[in-house]
Amino acid sequence: MLPVSEQLEILMRGTVTIHSEKELATKLARGKPLRVKLGVDPTAPDIHLGHAVGLRKLRQFQELGHHIVLIIGDFTAMIGDPSGRSSTRPPLTHDEAMANAKTFTEQAFLLLDKAKTEVVFNGDWFAKMSFMEVIKLNARVTLNQMMQREDFKNRFGQGHEIRLHEIQYPIMQGWDSVVVRADVEIGGSDQLFNILVGRDLQKEEGQEPQVVMTLPLLEGLDGVKKMSKSLGNYVGLTDPPKEMFGKLMSIPDELMEKYYLLVLGEIMDKSLHPMEAKKQLAVKCVASYHSGAAGQEARADFETRFSKRDLEHADLPVVKLGDRRDVLGVVLQAYAEAFQTNPSGGEVRRLLQGGSVQLNGEKLTDPKVEPVWKNGDVLKLDKKRQVRLALA
Repeated sequence: MLPVSEQLEILMRGTVTIHSEKELATKLARGKPLRVKLGVDPTAPDIHLGHAVGLRKLRQFQELGHHIVLIIGDFTAMIGDPSGRSSTRPPLTHDEAMANAKTFTEQAFLLLDKAKTEVVFNGDWFAKMSFMEVIKLNARVTLNQMMQREDFKNRFGQGHEIRLHEIQYPIMQGWDSVVVRADVEIGGSDQLFNILVGRDLQKEEGQEPQVVMTLPLLEGLDGVKKMSKSLGNYVGLTDPPKEMFGKLMSIPDELMEKYYLLVLGEIMDKSLHPMEAKKQLAVKCVASYHSGAAGQEARADFETRFSKRDLEHADLPVVKLGDRRDVLGVVLQAYAEAFQTNPSGGEVRRLLQGGSVQLNGEKLTDPKVEPVWKNGDVLKLDKKRQVRLALA
């Protein structure tokens, strides 16, 4: 293993909270592999770059010779983490959670060394608990403690409901740490309260409390809200190379430095022109999850379509026109078939009014008009998406 000072320099990079650096240094100084925990709830089948921030930190520990424990929250996913939420999450069935877990774990190994990763499901212990054991576990935590959570406090103050099952979540996450005997727990900055509960429960069980390590939340492509599939502002790890590249080219310039650090683990070269820096970010990200050749090909395609404006020769999704030939109908069809997204009619009308929708470079503004569509026409839907039309 590297000297403690060098390990600390690597591990502290890009963190928000470490509680505490002294404790972490003490654990590292023993020269034994630490048990480093990250818990994830499979609420969706795919991983995006926001999820990957924690997985990359796990990989750093792994490369330094430490033992990684990836907890799949098949049981906690049925409750739903209330962290940062202004309302109760919709519940998942166990079958839904397990179906999501299958692809989620497969994608996690795009970042982690599978042979050196311990994967456990917290349903393995929670499903076996008797009701009396649950009551005893609850007795260790006070309602006063739970109401110190910012999200619970805000919801209560605003008169929004807090379901009792949501209060179980931090206790369950904390108990996970006891079961796997975690030395360190990694989580987003919104997980601080939950991870501290784990420390308290470990102390009560006579275990050395885990070090808390929180990481920044990655804003999505809108540059405002946390990256989320439900908000549509995400970049999926398994997105096709050209789609991944195009999405990354749409992030606000002011987030570039943060994306370099959290997505790539690199320091951005500030001497680069912002456009070139963004292209290099996108190339490296595509290369991480696909290949170097795919990254270069995605860049060339992007430059053909956007930088050179040579859409006639670009490799675009093909949409075969159906019976509906009005502009609104064709645009809605193109979004659904080529990009598996379904904007509302109002959203498309706003794109039309703003001049975003173009046919062979000419703006379309009337949603009801039926242009003379031709084979090979290029229809631009918005800043990031174009399709090539084919007549049925």
